[in-house]
Amino acid sequence: MEKAVSIMVTGRVQNVGYRHYARLAANDYHITGKMQNNPDGSVYIEAQGKETDLEDFINYCRRGPSWARVDTIEINSIDINENYKDFN
Repeated sequence: MEKAVSIMVTGRVQNVGYRHYARLAANDYHITGKMQNNPDGSVYIEAQGKETDLEDFINYCRRGPSWARVDTIEINSIDINENYKDFN
């Protein structure tokens, strides 16, 4: 079953390759959506895919690459966006 979530990640997640590696993980888990840096230093993600793949991706987001530091992660269900064909 398809599912979509928004994910807000705080900590040391900018300028450490967090988005690059999250994009690679999204591709590995067949996740579509988007991601952006926020002015407050957090990273905002909209992700959608099969529920099991999405859970694996969320688990990756909780860790991030080894040089990042994830302090908090907030996950909310959102509507599926049919326009997402890949992960940007």
